[in-house]
Formats: sequence, C-alpha cells, structure tokens
Amino acid sequence: MSRSALVGNVTAMLEDAGFVVSDRCAIRPKSFDIAARRGEDLILVKILGNIDAFNEATGHEMRRLGTYLNATPLVIGLRSRDEDLKPDVTYFRHGVPVLSPDTAYNLFIEEVPPLIYAAPGGLYVNIDGDLLADERQDRDWSLGQLANELGVSRRTVSKYEDGMNASVEVAMELEDLFDAPLTSPVSVLEGADDVHETEATPDDPEADPDDEEVVAVLTRAGYEVHPTLRSPFKAVSHEEEEKDDDVVLTGHSEFTKAAEKRARIMSSIGHVTHTHSVYVVDRAKQESVDGTALVEREELEQLRDAAELRKVIRERAEHEEAA
Repeated sequence: MSRSALVGNVTAMLEDAGFVVSDRCAIRPKSFDIAARRGEDLILVKILGNIDAFNEATGHEMRRLGTYLNATPLVIGLRSRDEDLKPDVTYFRHGVPVLSPDTAYNLFIEEVPPLIYAAPGGLYVNIDGDLLADERQDRDWSLGQLANELGVSRRTVSKYEDGMNASVEVAMELEDLFDAPLTSPVSVLEGADDVHETEATPDDPEADPDDEEVVAVLTRAGYEVHPTLRSPFKAVSHEEEEKDDDVVLTGHSEFTKAAEKRARIMSSIGHVTHTHSVYVVDRAKQESVDGTALVEREELEQLRDAAELRKVIRERAEHEEAA
C-alpha cells in the first residue's frame, strides 16, 4: 500500500469514528500528517508504512507539540523492519505510542483499547494489583503459594500486587488460575504513562536565525514562544498567563505560493486544535488566508501587547468569514 493511500485510509477511519480531521500536512519537513479531534480528545498523527523511519527528532517535536496543544502524539504504521505490527499491541518509538491500523480501528471505531504493549524483552500487560491481591486473599493463598503456582519468586508476586506489569504469558496464567480478568487496557489517549515512563518533555530547539526578530517581538508582547523545526508553523505561542486559552500557531516568511499553502494548512490545523494562527510576512496583499491572519513585520513590531495581536487575528479571521 502506498503511503498516500495509507494516509487516506487512516483519515477515513478517524472520520468514521467521529473525529474532525485537519487537511493533510502536505509539506516537508513535517512532524505529523494530520490533527484530529473528537470531543476533548485531540491527537496528532504521523502515518508511516515502516515505523523505523520515525526518528528521534520527530518524536521529540511531536511530544513537545502534544504538551503545548494538550494533544496526544500518535504514530500509525504497518510494520517495523520486515515484520508487520501485531494487532492490539501498543508499541513505542521515542516516547510516542505506535499502533497498527487494525489496533487504531479497534480503539477508535470499536472502542476496544489495546491490552498489550511492547517493551524491551517482549510483550507485557497491565496487572490490576489490587484486584490480584483481592483474588489471592479470597482463596486464602499466601504470596508464597501463588509464587509456587506461577513458578516465580514471592518477591515477584508482591511486585505484581504493587503494580508491576507482567508478561503476556504470566497474565494469561494468572487469569486461568483465578478465572477472572486481572488486566487493564493501555490508556493510549493519556499518553500511556501507566506503562511507559518517558523522560521530561524535550527542550525547545533554537529558533531559526531568520525568525529570531519575530520571536523577540512576540516575546516582548507577552507571549511565550516555542519554536518548531518540522511543522507547518514556525512556533507555538501562548500568553504567559493564559497558556490554555490563547494558543497561536505562528509562521514567518516571504508571502509566496508556498507560504500561502502553509497558511492554509495552519488554518485547518487551528480549526481542529482550537487555536488561532498568524503568518508574519514582509508585504501582504490581503488580510488573511482561510482564517490565518497575515501581519506585516513592521505592523507586528508596532503592536504593543498580546491583546492587540489577539484583536488583529480575530478581526481578520472574522472579515474573511464575512466576505
């Protein structure tokens, strides 16, 4: 299957599941292909035939964007090396959850989350430690008795009850012993933190030298600016005191056909992520592109604070809607 067809299939699946899906980020480089929202769930999705193409730099940027946009970064792919991804298994690459299309279908359409996740050494599941302890005590089994049944140490059983996850084989044996479900699903949309401990959000990259002046102006206006390297926008900016309420996707370049294309994609992403978007240009012949406000560099420098920029963005977006 071609990558373009795979992107189309994933997009159609998410729409069938009730997601609003952005336009495809058909530009390079790109950290994610589409943004999609269903209610409070917002995902940024990278779609690949071979997930080995997902590198560390892209993973770090997607994790940063997930933090700034309150979104879950996610990779949907077909295979790793020469092996197809297993259904109903969550994999991880550079701290980002990875699903096969079948697993994504079960999660989003059937609303059946995966139970298994891959980690060094094999496949594992979440054990409900409290439930396991209750089942063991109901049978009047000691830790040692259960350990003998499983062929593990007493200390290992104690760790299972304290929340340590188990191999698929051990989990199946436990459920057979007690004839009860003892596993819990992987919470993919919460970042799967319960099964995958990641490092802190990677630091922001340095801004492109060509964008440093724009970053400085936005900073003086009261915005905290997070540069990006692999997104349709150059930065995610938010007011320092209102991080969750006023997020702006910002771009900057000469106003060319390529810039117009980026501005349209930014608008589509902004619609899904519930953010605003502004594109800074040297000269503008129009006020906006599909809701992305165009602001000339000199005009930006004259804006005194975030409130003025917010007003300009709103007025130009509304003007285009009314046209």
